[in-house]
Amino acid sequence: MTPASTTGARRQDAQVIASHGRRFVVEAEDGTLLSCFARGRTGAIVCGDRVSIAPLGPGEAVIEAVHPRSSLVYRSDGRREKPIAANVTQAVLVVATVPRTHADFVDRCLAALEHAGVKPLLVQNKIDLDPDRVLRRELLADYQALGYPVCELCAHASVEPLRPALAGEASLLIGQSGVGKSTIVNALVPGAAARTGSVSRVKTGRHTTTHAQLYRLDARSAIIDSPGMHQFGVHHIPPAELAACFVEFRPLLGRCRFGDCRHVDEPGCALAEAMDRGELSAQRLQSYRRILRSLANARSSARRPQPGGDREQEYDEQP
Repeated sequence: MTPASTTGARRQDAQVIASHGRRFVVEAEDGTLLSCFARGRTGAIVCGDRVSIAPLGPGEAVIEAVHPRSSLVYRSDGRREKPIAANVTQAVLVVATVPRTHADFVDRCLAALEHAGVKPLLVQNKIDLDPDRVLRRELLADYQALGYPVCELCAHASVEPLRPALAGEASLLIGQSGVGKSTIVNALVPGAAARTGSVSRVKTGRHTTTHAQLYRLDARSAIIDSPGMHQFGVHHIPPAELAACFVEFRPLLGRCRFGDCRHVDEPGCALAEAMDRGELSAQRLQSYRRILRSLANARSSARRPQPGGDREQEYDEQP
């Protein structure tokens, strides 16, 4: 059946729950899973998108339009942008001691989430491997002091400490490869592994997915699992907007001697002066400056031919 045969077909609303290149799996309002492709110039379609579809035949439909999004989370390097999920209300950033999560990764994720207007929740998984809570003292306590909520759990034993924070939310699960996101999803959604295989085989010819996938927790709550990653690029954030993505910087913005202060080495920088007074974390200001340099380097590199790739921000996804 060709796309032209959808003329006059009854359109209905659905939500994208997985993507496989140019094919998408959507969930119709009655819970039916359908394999879809997109018609015409619909633009990028990501997990969580709400769409209008027209049926083609048994188990198949075409996406006619994408509804306006309430949010879009994505990451990017100097060459391309990678949308992760749409219409989420919070992001659950999973960290662990094995593999060790470092501040640079957390700062990049938080900056991207602040830029997207999505509230973060920091979750330390595998607390059984960190009985003395070293990660909490050395890393998470600083973010908690900034107002970011922190949850601790051992997903192998129980995910109950996390459930209250997911109630009524459309949550995006993100984190580095190996921190235990799949364990969390399998504990929250019985049969998630089987459903993943089922969804990936809906007319796609694929048996695994390296893309985000949505699961319903209840009628009001959902969670989107995303591929593991090693780095989180934020090159989509304009350099002039980066400082505002650090929540503790915001009260000081506009107080510098120069209106175009980059907060790097300019005299009269309100951020540097606050750091000298001990009112601002030196680690966070240094992290901001590293990210700012990476944005400037990416824009400079984009203007000249590159013999090799930017290995720092490569997309190293794991299913």
